Parts: sequence; C-alpha cells; structure tokens
Amino acid sequence: MKKYIISLLHIGFWACYSLLMIIMLGLLFKNNSYGKDRVDLIFKYLFSFAIIPSVISFYSYYCLIFPYYLKRKSIYKSIIYSVLISLLIGVLGVFLITLICGNSSLFNLRNDFAEGIIAISLIATIIGVIALFIKGFITWFDEIKLKEVLKQKNNEMELALIKSQLDPHFLFNTINNIDALILNEPNQASNYLNTLSDIMRFMLFETKTDKVLIAKEIEYIKKYIRLQKIRTANTSYVSFKVVGEAGNKMVAPMLFIPFIENAFKHTTNKRLKEAITITITTNEKYIELECKNKYDSSRKLQIESNGLGNKLIQKRLHLTYPEQHILKITNQNNEYCVYLKIDYEKI
Repeated sequence: MKKYIISLLHIGFWACYSLLMIIMLGLLFKNNSYGKDRVDLIFKYLFSFAIIPSVISFYSYYCLIFPYYLKRKSIYKSIIYSVLISLLIGVLGVFLITLICGNSSLFNLRNDFAEGIIAISLIATIIGVIALFIKGFITWFDEIKLKEVLKQKNNEMELALIKSQLDPHFLFNTINNIDALILNEPNQASNYLNTLSDIMRFMLFETKTDKVLIAKEIEYIKKYIRLQKIRTANTSYVSFKVVGEAGNKMVAPMLFIPFIENAFKHTTNKRLKEAITITITTNEKYIELECKNKYDSSRKLQIESNGLGNKLIQKRLHLTYPEQHILKITNQNNEYCVYLKIDYEKI
C-alpha cells in the first residue's frame, strides 16, 4: 500500500477519535457552566486520560504487537504482551493525571488508583485492537498486491524460461545427436527421444503451477543432463549428485535449471574430468544447489550476456522466497560457482 494512503488511514482514525472527544466535551459542557479553572482542569484530565495513553497504545500495538505476532505466530504470547502493554499504559496514565492535574476533585490518587488503571487500560486495549485491525488491513492489502506482482513475474519467468530452454541451439543439437544414433543404436535413440519429450512436457505443463515436488524437479534435471551428455564421449564430463531425501517438499518449478543451463552453455572444454559438478542437498529444513563449471577466461563476457540473466533469476527468487533464500555467485580461477539455498522453515 502506498505511503500516502497509510498516512490517510492514520489521519482518518485520529480525526474520528478527536471528533468523538469533541462530542463528549460538547455533551459535558451543554448543560453545565464551568469556570475557567475548571475547564482547564477538564482539558488537562482529558489529555492525560484519553489522548497520551491512546497514542502510546495505538502505536505500541501497531509497531510491536502485530509484527511480533507475524514473526512468532503465537497468539497466546501476543495476547499476554498486549495485556501487559495496556496495564503499563494504565499505570502511566494514572501518574500523568496526578502529575498534570494534581490531586484534584476529579481524581484522587489514593481512592481512584485501581479504577483509573483499569479504565485507562480498557481504553488502551480498545485503541490497540483498532490499531491491529488497521495494520492487518494494510498487511492483507500488501499481500494481495504482492501475489498479483508475483503471478505476473512468474508468468514472465515462465515465458523466459521456455524461450531459454527451447532455443534452436539446444533442440537442433539434441535432435541431430539422436538422429545420428537412429541407424546404429535405435533403442538408445528412442530412449533419448522419449527423454526429450518428457523435458518438453515438463516445461510446457508442469511449470504452470506455483510449486512442484522436488522429486519431479530433480528428475527433470537428470533428464536434461542426460541429453546434454550425448554431445560428448567423456563419461566423466558431468558430476551430478543428490544428497538426502526430498520427501514431499515442494519448490518453485525450474528454479535451478537456469544455473545448470548456463553451466553447460559456458563450459568450453568437454574433455575435462568433472568440467561441470552439480550437487543438490535436501532435507527437512532446506534444499541447496551448488553448481560449478570450468570455462575459458577469454569467454568471460559471454557468461554474463547469454542465457537467462542473473538479474531476472534473482528477481524471481526475491519475489518467490523473500528473506528465505541465500544466493552466492563466485567467479574465480576459471571456475564459475553458484550456491543457492532455500530454507523450508521460513516458508
């Protein structure tokens, strides 16, 4: 929500609250005539009793209680802290009254101490609950807007990923390699063709959902690597390992493949042992991807200009997993390394 709208909500609330105070004062003064000293005392009493405690209560609930609940997700602790804040505000209000108004006929510290605390605490709680509703409405509105942005960006990412993966270079090389196997090894060629069909089916249909099972994502990566390995006779060209069990955990579709695709695109020497190393580690708490590829330093600029850009990938991560991921990209000693961690416990 835009800042000026939030400001208007705050101004609107305090305007309504002030109007209520004015109406109450109007009713009080309507049938009674007070001297100047008495009127001054009433206004001081109102300031100490209803204005300062209300302002403190509103912003304590708004800035402390609501964020605490969102962070901890503990309704019972939030209620306890709310009650404590209201009681502290009640005590503060009573002492403000005695400090500003003195031991007047309107309030006697000795006789009305407990009643004053209860009354001010009750008002503070009501004001605090209203603050929670306002903050909740703002948060709800922001979440709706964020989901709309996320949906739009995911659609853009989906198109970008499909264009990135279904480029002529990858398709033509794969089809040509399969074609070369048809005469000599028709069974193997058929298997590769089925693998290519599975990859295309996954990209065109599975990516339409917000989340996919990690097991499916890993299976897709395995098939992609399998097709890429057709292009070289070096059996140790790629090292791919999966550590741990994914279980029923889910992840955004095709989250890892852009990094893996870039590794294949920019590895210049396919004769090297483990020119590309890919490790996926998964457990109940998080999933990690570590992708390394060796490259020719003379082609450094191509790493940044080709394929799906890192800025677009990072934007998707920030939208899909805000404050729930770690992405580190290093480029040293002719080795490009990507480390990505998604924390389940914060999802």
